[in-house]
Amino acid sequence: MATLYSTHCRSYSPLTPSPSSSSYSSYCSSSSSSSKLGHVAVSSSAPKRFLAAKLSVLSQNQNVARMQDGAVATAVTPIENDFPFKKLKGGLLSEPSTDECKDAVRFDINENESTVSITVVGASGDLAKKKIFPALFALYYEGCLPKHFTVYGYARSKMTDAELRTMVSKTLTCRIDKRENCGEKMEQFLERCFYHSGQYDSQENFAELDKKLKEHEGGKVSNRLFYLSIPPNVFIDAVRCASLSASAGNGWTRVIVEKPFGRDSESSAALTKGLKQYLDEDQIFRIDHYLGKELVENLSVLRFSNLIFEPLWSRQYIRNVQFIFSEDFGTEGRGGYFDNYGIIRDIMQNHLLQILALFAMETPVSLDAEDIRNEKVKVLRSMRPLEIENMVIGQYKSHTKGGVTYPAYTDDKTVPKGSLTPTFAAAALFIDNARWDGVPFLMKAGKALHNKKAEIRVQFRHVPGNLYNRNIGTDLDLATNELVIRVQPDEAIYLKINNKVPGLGMRLDRSNLNLHYAARYSKEIPDAYERLLLDAIEGERRLFIRSDELDAAWSLFTPVLKELEEKRIIPEYYPYGSRGPVGAHYLAARYKVRWGDVSVEQ
Repeated sequence: MATLYSTHCRSYSPLTPSPSSSSYSSYCSSSSSSSKLGHVAVSSSAPKRFLAAKLSVLSQNQNVARMQDGAVATAVTPIENDFPFKKLKGGLLSEPSTDECKDAVRFDINENESTVSITVVGASGDLAKKKIFPALFALYYEGCLPKHFTVYGYARSKMTDAELRTMVSKTLTCRIDKRENCGEKMEQFLERCFYHSGQYDSQENFAELDKKLKEHEGGKVSNRLFYLSIPPNVFIDAVRCASLSASAGNGWTRVIVEKPFGRDSESSAALTKGLKQYLDEDQIFRIDHYLGKELVENLSVLRFSNLIFEPLWSRQYIRNVQFIFSEDFGTEGRGGYFDNYGIIRDIMQNHLLQILALFAMETPVSLDAEDIRNEKVKVLRSMRPLEIENMVIGQYKSHTKGGVTYPAYTDDKTVPKGSLTPTFAAAALFIDNARWDGVPFLMKAGKALHNKKAEIRVQFRHVPGNLYNRNIGTDLDLATNELVIRVQPDEAIYLKINNKVPGLGMRLDRSNLNLHYAARYSKEIPDAYERLLLDAIEGERRLFIRSDELDAAWSLFTPVLKELEEKRIIPEYYPYGSRGPVGAHYLAARYKVRWGDVSVEQ
C-alpha cells in the first residue's frame, strides 16, 4: 500500500515489516495488494520465458504461486515454518487470512535470509556518478537500505573495485543537518560497492556478473534491482542479457528504465514490446525523476487533505494553469544527445505532462499505485492532441551581455550546423472533461533563459462584481488570486491575495501567504532519486510510469512533432539569457492569459 512520505525513510525496515505495521496488515487483509519484500514466500520476477524452466526444477514438496506482479512465489527451504498459503483446486494457492499473517510474522526470515543486489548498468556515466550512487549512499546514511545489500557497477569501461570506489567517493555528501560519523558511513558504504566490466549485449558478461552477485548473496533469498543508466538504443540488449543470465533465482527482479522512452508513439511502443519480451509490466519501473521531487509529491497532499483547495479545483474557479520550466544554461557539450530529442521530448512530453496529469486527476479510490495511475491515464486520454497552432518553438542565439559573449545553440560543436531543433517551446493544452472544460493548461520550457526554475502557477478567476474594482484599477489581472508551487530551486508554496495597505486610506496591494520550505523545515529535502530508488526497492510503483500512461502521453505529442520535422518549421530565435521568444506571449494572450513568471513581483 502507498504511504505518505516524510524527509525520513519509513519507520520500519524496508525488508522487515513489523507485526504491527499498517502496510503489512493491509497486505494481509487485501487480496489486491502487490507482493512485497519481507514475506516468507518471496516473489521472483524471473523472465517469463524462463519461468517454466525454473518451475521444472522445483522440488515436488515446494509450493508455487503466481503473484500479482506476474512473478513466482516459492516457499523457501530450509525455513522450518512454511508461510500459510491455502491450497485450492488445481494446486493454486490463496492468500492467507489476517490471523494467519500475524502467526507467520512471528518469525522473521528477512533479517538473516534475504538480500538486495543493486546493479547500476552504465556505472561510469555522469548520471550514475552524480545522482544514482549519491542517492544510494543517502539512503544508506539514513538507514533506509536493508541490512544485507550490495551495489555493483556495470559498464564497458575497464575498472577495478578500488577505482570505482574512488570515482564514487568524489560525489558522496552527507546531509547538511546530519554530519555525525560521515566519513565512517562513507567507508562502510564504499565497502559494499563493487565493479564488473562487460558489454551491454553480452549474456556471457552478465553471467559472470551473476556469479559475483551470488557470492555476495551467500545463499540468501536474492532480490535484484537493475538501474539502466545507458543510452536507449541498448536498453533491450541489456534487459535481455540481465533477464536471461543474471535475474534473481528465488526473489524478485526489477529494472529501472531512464527516459527517453522512445521519440514518438511508434518507437515507444517498440521499446515497450521489446522490454516485455523479457519482463512483466510490473517488473519495469520507468523513472521520471520530476515525479520524485518534494513539491510534486506534495501536490496530492495539498489538494486532497486541505478542504479549502478541493472545492476550488475546477473550471468554475480556475482561469488557467501554467507549468513553467526554465534553465539559465544551454546544451554546453550535450548538444549531440539533445539535438536528437529537443525540448518538447526532453521536458514537455514527460516531466511537465506528468505533473499536469497529477494536478488535474480526479480523486483516486486510494493511494494505491494502480488507483493513482488509473486516474492519471483518464486525464491524458481526455486531452486534445496538441496542434501546431497552439505551439510556439524557439532556439537560442548568441548574445553579448556585460562584456561576455554567450554562444548560440548551433555554435555547440556537437550540434549539426543548421539544426532546427527547438530549445524552447510553449504550448496550450486542453482537457475535455466536466472538471476542466475550456481551461487552458499552458506549458513553457526552455534552455538559456534568464533564470532557472520549475513551477506550477494556478491563476484563479476574477471576483465577479468586485467591490474594490475602483481601488484595483483597470488591470484586473493584477488583482487575481494566484497559487504558486515552486518545485525548484528554493522550494515554496505561496498564495497571492489582495490586502489593504495599513493607513487611513483605502489602498490595496498584493501580498503572499508564503510557505517557504527552507524557513519552515530545518531538514534537508531528499533528492528525487533517493525517493524513487527506495520506492523501486520496496516495489512501490505510484511514482513510476505505466505503459498505457506512456502510450497516452505520446499520442498527444507525436502528431505535432512529426509536423514540425516534416515541414522543417523554423524556430523563433531568442537571445541567450532572455525570457524567450515573443511568440510565447502572443500564444498566452490568445487565451487571455499572462505568463505569471514575467510580472515584476512573480
